[in-house]
Amino acid sequence: MANKVLTTSSRKSAQRPRASLYDDITARIIADLEAGTFPWAQPWGAGPHAAALGLPRNAATGKHYSGINVLILWGQLFDGGFASQNWLTFRQALSLGGAVRKGQHGVTVCYADRFIPKRDAAGTGIVASGQGEGDAEAVPFLRRYTVFNVEQCDNLPEHCLATAPALPAREIVPQAEALAKATGADIRTGGAHAFYRPSEDAVHIPPQPAFFDQINYYRTLFHELGHWTGHKTRLDRDQAGSFGSKRYANEELVAEITAAFVSAALAIQPTVRHADYLANWLEVLRSDSRAIFRAASKASKAADFLLAFREASQPSMRGEEETPATDRLAATSLEASDAGP
Repeated sequence: MANKVLTTSSRKSAQRPRASLYDDITARIIADLEAGTFPWAQPWGAGPHAAALGLPRNAATGKHYSGINVLILWGQLFDGGFASQNWLTFRQALSLGGAVRKGQHGVTVCYADRFIPKRDAAGTGIVASGQGEGDAEAVPFLRRYTVFNVEQCDNLPEHCLATAPALPAREIVPQAEALAKATGADIRTGGAHAFYRPSEDAVHIPPQPAFFDQINYYRTLFHELGHWTGHKTRLDRDQAGSFGSKRYANEELVAEITAAFVSAALAIQPTVRHADYLANWLEVLRSDSRAIFRAASKASKAADFLLAFREASQPSMRGEEETPATDRLAATSLEASDAGP
């Protein structure tokens, strides 16, 4: 079949749904924030159908979602009152011998990538070509996928319905202690304030008994370790923003979501540790509909970076076929959202 020639008008038309998707998801998250609900710190364990603590995953492949899709699916989890973190597409349900229940509504997740356009022989239009990286003419795009919670389906195999057992409630969480130690980060305990100082490449955190709720020690520690991942020798994020600036707010948002992703992966209930930044976050999101996509994508990379230390030092904690806690599906990679059209 001949390649389809895309005219300038058709290219503009094809780009409109992508922009709309950025706007729609950002507007939804802004509405949540304005209502006092933080998408990365939902009320876990509330209500008669308490959600299983953890990261959402695809029930068919076993891989975990990442980036903005985690926030989207967490929001749908609570809106729908689902207890399971497992999701799949309509076709995946059929392929497993099950089916989405009639009348059920799914939720849109997205996959970002880019393609390299080529001129046709006559030079009159654009012929869509394969994917590629490093080309200045690469055109980013978003695809939408509709997924359903397994509780919206019938006749699925048992392995699709299984959930990870929750850790027992206790002040000391061995998995969290092991992960923090495995990073090799310079973690300095003491004082009354938690912060990461790039010039020292050191995390400072008060001793655990200083926290009113001692579990907050871990939430705060992983927030600061989220900043630690951004050092120029690691993920090399822009950490030069001064307090109150948009760059500062962006980095705080990345660290906040990183802490939520890591906490969820370790079965620690995420909470908002820096709610006082709410006004700054809202300003950033209102001025840039792609900001939350970039922040969630960077947070997934930071969480993957941290959780890889756990996997390297304690391989027995994972099954042979289990994937990292924030592995990217084809439907969840959002690296292309860092680049404008």
